[in-house]
Amino acid sequence: MTHTAKVVLITGASSGIGAAAARRLAADGHRVFLGARRTDRLEELAGRIASEGGTADFRRLDVTDADDVRAFVAAATERWGRVDVMVNNAGVMPLSPLAALKVDEWERMIDVNVRGVLHGVAAALPVMRRQGGGHFVNIASVGAYEVVPTAAVYCATKFAVRALSEGLRQESAGDIRVSVVSPGVTESELADSISDPRAREDMKTYRSVAVPASAIADAIAFAVSRPAGVDVNEIVVRPAASAQ
Repeated sequence: MTHTAKVVLITGASSGIGAAAARRLAADGHRVFLGARRTDRLEELAGRIASEGGTADFRRLDVTDADDVRAFVAAATERWGRVDVMVNNAGVMPLSPLAALKVDEWERMIDVNVRGVLHGVAAALPVMRRQGGGHFVNIASVGAYEVVPTAAVYCATKFAVRALSEGLRQESAGDIRVSVVSPGVTESELADSISDPRAREDMKTYRSVAVPASAIADAIAFAVSRPAGVDVNEIVVRPAASAQ
């Protein structure tokens, strides 16, 4: 357990990295506030955390709705009086070749992966400023560093997350910490949203060496646990057997 319990908000907390991060951070002694659209899963996760001795609460959240994200942050602030860490984790990955012209899927990725992070920053930054400090942990991807076929739009959104995070870090030096955690292939439900047949088949091979979501949760916990004055800016976590 940590010596100083923090209030940690996690978007996309109903499965995968978000759920694993919630359990790990709660086990470290932090109070976690969980957001996602699937409240049945959030309720189950919060109950599991409580049974393991942790502290958790939850609220339904759609990160594409700026008002909803503000309400999410306000609920956590009302519940525990502050917001120490905002983990912007919610993301989607419906890969496809650009020539497939899946414009609706492109827009969904932009809405969730980019606007969702911006909404999280817009909602939590004023609270952190008022209380004199805070920490954003933005989940990007190895796709923030490279582009591969079928992933052009997805990678573009993750390049954006990395750029936005760096801009926030530079503008907030001294009181707001900013960390980017970039997973390689990880066990999650992200690939379930892929509708393109070629991309789905390619992903089966790519995911054969996936690391567990707990490995990414460990990286998040490491960044959160650093002492005041230490800002871990970027962590890239790949399977040892992966070339990408």
